[in-house]
Amino acid sequence: MNLKMVATTMVALTFACNTQAQSHVLQVNTKKAVAPIQSTMYGLFFEDINYAADGGLYGELVKNRSFEFPQPLMGWQTFGHVTVENDGPFERCPHYVTLAYPGHRERRSGLVNEGYFGIGVLKGEDYRFSVWAKAPNGEARIKVQLIDEGTLEERQDFATAHIDINSNGWKRYEVKIHSPKTDNKARLRIFLEGQQPVSLEHISLFPVNTFRNRTNGMRRDLGQALADIHPGVFRFPGGCIVEGEELANRYQWKNTIGPVENRPLNRNRWEFTFEHRYYPDYFQSGGLGFFEYFQLSEDIGAEPLPVLNVGMACQYQNWNDANAHQPVDQLDPYIQDALDLIEFANGDTTTTWGRQRAEMGHPEPFNLKFIGIGNEQWDSMYYERLKPFVTAIRKHYPNIKIVGSSGPYPEGGEFDRGWAEMRRQKADLVDEHYYRDEQWFLHNGLRYETYDRRGPKVFAGEYACHGKGKKWNHYETSLYEAAFMTDLERNADIVHMATYAPLFAHIEGWQWRPDMIWYDNTRMFKTTSYYVQQMYATHKGTHALRLTMNGKPVAGQDGQDGLFASAVADKAKHTIIVKVINTSNQPQPVSIRLQDRKSANDVHTLTLCHTEMDEENTLDNPDLICPVAGKLAAKAVKGSVIIDDIIPAKSFRLYETAE
Repeated sequence: MNLKMVATTMVALTFACNTQAQSHVLQVNTKKAVAPIQSTMYGLFFEDINYAADGGLYGELVKNRSFEFPQPLMGWQTFGHVTVENDGPFERCPHYVTLAYPGHRERRSGLVNEGYFGIGVLKGEDYRFSVWAKAPNGEARIKVQLIDEGTLEERQDFATAHIDINSNGWKRYEVKIHSPKTDNKARLRIFLEGQQPVSLEHISLFPVNTFRNRTNGMRRDLGQALADIHPGVFRFPGGCIVEGEELANRYQWKNTIGPVENRPLNRNRWEFTFEHRYYPDYFQSGGLGFFEYFQLSEDIGAEPLPVLNVGMACQYQNWNDANAHQPVDQLDPYIQDALDLIEFANGDTTTTWGRQRAEMGHPEPFNLKFIGIGNEQWDSMYYERLKPFVTAIRKHYPNIKIVGSSGPYPEGGEFDRGWAEMRRQKADLVDEHYYRDEQWFLHNGLRYETYDRRGPKVFAGEYACHGKGKKWNHYETSLYEAAFMTDLERNADIVHMATYAPLFAHIEGWQWRPDMIWYDNTRMFKTTSYYVQQMYATHKGTHALRLTMNGKPVAGQDGQDGLFASAVADKAKHTIIVKVINTSNQPQPVSIRLQDRKSANDVHTLTLCHTEMDEENTLDNPDLICPVAGKLAAKAVKGSVIIDDIIPAKSFRLYETAE
């Protein structure tokens, strides 16, 4: 051995000895589980904000397809002889357009739809165009095109189809259009061909290739991103849209089932909430309705958790105005809606609402187990309205678990009052919300240790780390979310559900951030927060284990050098999983000691690590920050298996090894 090799070896040995001496020893009791982990532990929360439904997850590409916006032609450009009429075939969506001869053979009648920030089509994909139509004179013809208005090519249209209308009564017509190119900003154009007039209603364009190949279903890439998290619970449809800025605009589930052509438009309360990011064309078509939500829950393997209105409009938008809410003695229709929803989800086909579910294509029950009553509401106006809901649901459906609210804040007087009232009313779970800055997440690593184990269980229904002065999806805040989540896992006996919020945002239509998944009309990217959620959800295990350093939980406490950690056993897979987050600016040596284990198997790792705290994934660089797989060797020493490692600064590392 030459001198250089000797010197190198001595340096390595010295470093190894120093590392061992300074290692943070994490003791994991693998013999006795702390608590079972619920299958619902990590999930998803969907709200139609940031164009999450129409223009996002819901695959419809046509805006205002039934001409029901307050301005019936919003989203449409017309030319020639076009009239809007309101005696159409669908009672709750009566508007339609008639295209007539423009008066000269060289003129044209028709219309162009702008879509949601454009119409996104992909090269090689087919698109299903459908329309309800009638020809007053018995026959007519239309030409349907995908166009690029700004092209320098000879023709604007790059895909064309023709439809012959052959009846003077309303019928549905359909044709598939093949796109030869990818275009993020296409338009849909319809020409009247010939001189015979035609009436058109519910003009629709969907990708044929949807998530789970459901006809006119969800956008494939976004739906798959949800499934890839392997969520345990799916909360819907909100959020503040459950309430509406006034009760007339509250989300009413019965308006969102049945034929899509006859689902009435609803005003989205996010249309006008933020003047500095105002979208006057933000409405809800109802195409993504409660049947679709339940079906999507099945498709992604999650328990459905619908949230219903408690008889209150948004309290933020109606501060202390009792007149904005339904009187307590007039809540019966709202309570009946809740009971009917449970029957719609679970009733057999002989019941009124179970039969309607079957007629929509799902004779089997959805097996609903949870229902939320009210969203992020507080004070006596909420408590007194919640009580009769609880009474009625307990009477008719005693096995349904009821989720109540502790209000919009994670601490303080209203929060304490909310919890006390949820205990008094015997809610099964309490929905907590916390949008807080970095320091809050770092200082709440022991939040749930002091909770009353006899009380209702916790549903962390909306949470995200909002960087102080930099409210976007940068890496640092995601890391602190991961650190905080060790406490959810450590306290699995009291925390039964957790869902990051919000879920979706259109890159051109957002009003709130950070968000988990961003997209334009043809592309999407997963944020680092998405990967944090995925790492937890796909490695949640079945039982929480006790993990300590010097007898204390590892939660960024004094002497723990910014480390947070939790451990679980997966009894089904026969593995032990340890999650360690280093929030400090220095690498930290750790020695993970799995007690009462004799076999030292390979350790598989997943690591989120990035040096620039303010960077984030983008549409153009979607994989800048994502988990990296690796492998470590473990060693068996005196009845324990030891995993020695150095955790990089500002990183999240997950370890999994066979029992």
